[in-house]
Amino acid sequence: MIRKAEKSDCMDLAVLSLQVWLHTYAIKGIRSQISQYALSTFTEGHFIDLLNKKSIDIRVFEEDSHLTGFIVVDLESTFKGSSNSGYEVVTLYVSQHFQGAGIGRKLLKEVEGLYGLPFWLSTWVNNHRALGFYNRLGFNMVGEVNFNLEGELHRNHVLSYTGR
Repeated sequence: MIRKAEKSDCMDLAVLSLQVWLHTYAIKGIRSQISQYALSTFTEGHFIDLLNKKSIDIRVFEEDSHLTGFIVVDLESTFKGSSNSGYEVVTLYVSQHFQGAGIGRKLLKEVEGLYGLPFWLSTWVNNHRALGFYNRLGFNMVGEVNFNLEGELHRNHVLSYTGR
């Protein structure tokens, strides 16, 4: 079931974010920059702040009262490298235990149904699983941005979806 996130979901959103982010980006293990970023970013307060922003929508995928995935969109964010980029999918996270079950696709279809096309997102150049997923759905690469992790720049592909 997909529904709008509520304040009572914020702790679960924080923990699921930690699980997915660490599994995806801490592929060489844990170090202080990773720990600092993860523990200061993925907090209950962070998600409460997001819920209070008018331009942000968070939708959760829940199965048997368990949060298994979520999507965060920023309706006011645009990609400067594209003239008609649409809104941004800031985060699309699905627990590794449920990847491949269609949850990410359903969450993307949900926001497409609510807000239309086009939309864009960025993903780390070494996140091959995500890049393959977006490629299968018909996303196109439109540029690059850098993610700043405690002073280290990490290259991300910017992908746009305009529909099939």
